[in-house]
Amino acid sequence: MSIKVLLPTAFVRHTDGVKKVDSAATNLPGLVDDLGVKFPALGAHIKDEQGKLRPFINVYVNDEDIRFLGGESHTFEDGDEIMLIPSIAGGCV
Repeated sequence: MSIKVLLPTAFVRHTDGVKKVDSAATNLPGLVDDLGVKFPALGAHIKDEQGKLRPFINVYVNDEDIRFLGGESHTFEDGDEIMLIPSIAGGCV
């Protein structure tokens, strides 16, 4: 089984320029671990002290928010496309 992970520009600086990654992870915790092994610098930014995905990282499976698919318990399927998108806030009122 293989899934494709698309990484936004904000994360590419932690992956030596890699924007797309293949993974054999079957769920979100497995993917977070896999990315941390492949790209330790990225792992430090996306994982908290307990090794879980930081809450400001949004995850989409085939353009669907993983929170509406069961969250961490959702099982990826062969060929799924996963996007990790950091929340961005700022500006002035």
